[in-house]
Amino acid sequence: MDSNSITMPMSDPNAWATAMNNLGMPPMGMTGQPLMPDFDPNLGMMAGITPMNPMMPGLSMVPAPLSQDVPVVKEIIHCKSCTLFPPNPNLPPPATRDRPPGCKTVFVGGLPENATEQLIMEVFGQCGDITAIRKSKKNFCHIRFAEESTVDKALFLSGYRIRLGSSTDKKDTGRLHVDFAQARDDLYEWECRQRMLAREERHRRKLEEDRLRPPSPPPIVHYSEHECSQLGDKIKDDGKFAEAVRVLLTWLERGEVNRRNANNFYSMIQSSNSHIRRLMSEKSQHEKEMEEAKDKFKTALAGILAQFEQIVSVFQAASKQKAWDHFSKAQRKNLDMWRKQAEEIRNMHNEQLMGIRREEEMEMSDDDMEDAPDSKDSEDSGVSQAEALKEENDSLRCQLDAYRNEVELLKQEQGKNQPIRSEEDSTHSQQLSFLQQALQGMQKQLLKMREELKQREAELEKSLEDKQQLKNQVQNLKEGLQNLQNAHALQVSVTETLSSEQSECLRGVFHWRVEFICLLEHLLFWIISTFLHVHPFGASIEYICSYLQRLDTKINPTEVESLLSRLPCTFRQELTGVGASLEKRWNFCGFQGIKST
Repeated sequence: MDSNSITMPMSDPNAWATAMNNLGMPPMGMTGQPLMPDFDPNLGMMAGITPMNPMMPGLSMVPAPLSQDVPVVKEIIHCKSCTLFPPNPNLPPPATRDRPPGCKTVFVGGLPENATEQLIMEVFGQCGDITAIRKSKKNFCHIRFAEESTVDKALFLSGYRIRLGSSTDKKDTGRLHVDFAQARDDLYEWECRQRMLAREERHRRKLEEDRLRPPSPPPIVHYSEHECSQLGDKIKDDGKFAEAVRVLLTWLERGEVNRRNANNFYSMIQSSNSHIRRLMSEKSQHEKEMEEAKDKFKTALAGILAQFEQIVSVFQAASKQKAWDHFSKAQRKNLDMWRKQAEEIRNMHNEQLMGIRREEEMEMSDDDMEDAPDSKDSEDSGVSQAEALKEENDSLRCQLDAYRNEVELLKQEQGKNQPIRSEEDSTHSQQLSFLQQALQGMQKQLLKMREELKQREAELEKSLEDKQQLKNQVQNLKEGLQNLQNAHALQVSVTETLSSEQSECLRGVFHWRVEFICLLEHLLFWIISTFLHVHPFGASIEYICSYLQRLDTKINPTEVESLLSRLPCTFRQELTGVGASLEKRWNFCGFQGIKST
């Protein structure tokens, strides 16, 4: 080897020392001085450096990926036609563009001018299988690998200085720059692979949905006479009713009903209707079981609550002074904590029990509202009669519709079939006349029932109004009687304490006071009557009192309202407005009785 092959700029002695180390020679400088004093010739490498020869058979050119915390040590790489020198480790890593999806192609720049495709294959072929190399005349090329993982190994060579053989000519040297490259073939293969993965995912989801989908119901047989007879027996059976009624519903929805099998369908529907009574009885039985379970739960909850009360009373007894002083501090803390927990649980159970009792009281109150007292017997009897009339009216209407349907069917049969025999004509005509007579009688009865229903409703409303007026009058009489009793008691108590002359004088004053109060009420009566007569649409109690207080400031609105309520035949209170604008107004109705007479 001549001197040109071993000459190297002294600005980078470490790279030269690494190269000498890989050759198994002690690293020596140009002057013959050792560059690395800790070189061990027995081992053929520097002490403290992990031995690594990327060109050994069976080993990859790129070392195994290390942790991000451990820096990767790049060394000299020897090939047959060239030598790769690592970059300065103190320099920042070379910049790269964003990795395209499915990238298998790399851009390699900084190649020597004399580089050939064989050289590129020799350097980058150790990273992985190469499928294509597109070399340019401007010292760069594009290399496409067979696998995506080999691109990362090729990027490891970015920044290396390459030298062809032992030549130091500028055309035989260069600095490699490896970066990701965008290629349509890579993008197409990646998109195809993504579509394949999406298809596999959809197929997997479909299989999962098919696995989780409930099984389809068994198919429903079509209608036939044999199937109809079997279905009629199944409908009558309580255990097979659910399945049978599903078949019947399917037949009805398919339109299997015609004139020939209408009677069979009618009988099956009638059999289905007979199960309503059974279902109602089952419902009542379950309700009874639920009530029994509620009672059992209530009894058990009451027992639990009683035991909780005993536990809480134990804690309360232990908290008293004569027993509390004998416990230690830790024991007191535990006792206090246990007492609070027991009280919280006791209160929670107590609230639950009270909620159950409130629900029972509400149910009892609803039952009491249904059972009217003696004072409301007449009202409830009227309501019950009205309800009975409504039910009878509905039943008559249903019967009337049924008769109309039969009449229409007979008319259609008579128009379509055109019977030949006279006996059949006579029977059809007799049936038709009978049905027409029944229809007329039902219509008359229905009209009569409607009139009776309207009369009963009017009487009921009138009785309710009279009852309300009587209640108001009784209340007014009670209030007047109470006032008279209070006045009489006051008079008696005062006369007993006074002498005869003073009592006579006080009695006169009392009668004068009563006459004055009556005169004042009469005066208020006439003033309010005139005021409300001028206001035909009525006025509120505040409006009336504001007018009266201009005449006398001592007038109290409560006295005015009590006076108006004591005279229902002259003054009447009405509600006007809707929602938030609802307002109570008093009207003068003294002349309405005269107009009615």
